[in-house]
Amino acid sequence: MKRLNAPKHWMLDKLTGTYAPKPSSGPHKQRECLPLLVFLRNRLKYALNGREVRSILMQRLVKVDGKVRTDLTFPAGYLDVISIEKTDEHFRLIFDVKGRFTVHRISDEEAKFKLGKVRRCQLGAGGIPFVVTHDGRTIRYPDPLIKVNDTVKIDLETGKITDFVKFEAGNVAMVTGGRNIGRVGVITHRERHLGGFDIVHVKDAKEHSFATRLSNVFVIGTSQGPWISLPKDKGVKLTIAEERDARREKAAAEASA
Repeated sequence: MKRLNAPKHWMLDKLTGTYAPKPSSGPHKQRECLPLLVFLRNRLKYALNGREVRSILMQRLVKVDGKVRTDLTFPAGYLDVISIEKTDEHFRLIFDVKGRFTVHRISDEEAKFKLGKVRRCQLGAGGIPFVVTHDGRTIRYPDPLIKVNDTVKIDLETGKITDFVKFEAGNVAMVTGGRNIGRVGVITHRERHLGGFDIVHVKDAKEHSFATRLSNVFVIGTSQGPWISLPKDKGVKLTIAEERDARREKAAAEASA
């Protein structure tokens, strides 16, 4: 893949090389993932170049969702848990409000599970019910109340569903695509459009409302709060003026200190 054609959220500079790592085929789409090479070298700065990343991975030090991965270009994606046991660190890939994957550190307890959005729910061979999640997992014999667009909580050790939350008004959701990517809020309303795209209305913590397609909305918790920890901006998008004021306050505080 040419470097200029790489997804913008990888934040690769133009002049460091001609090419960018092309993600392997895997559980996430090419333009919606972050290869392990980019994560370890460009985000965590644990390696200076691709060769060093290969030597890290070949020592079987890095796990994605509890499985050792040695592929340099393995496509880690939204809500995947990346664990490095040697440094006792766990990260969850999650969007900030600018649509980039942040380096979001999580606790050992939180690293034991992940959330998955149900993409398909049907009967397989022999009448066995199963669901397919956004990261390509097929889970048999789910709770009969689980339907498409609901979110399931998956225990990474067993691969079983331990809990689920319905896609309905009042639950906390994160937007995973489109202009509002990375924003978190409460689902207020769902517009159904036969033959078109269903539109979901969401209200964030600052009472700002916005709308996006149903396919971009990922429920991450109940009305009590999200099931996963959020990055430092908590999914609240500031206007350009608010960002400027925050920068000025920070600069003034640093100058006075």
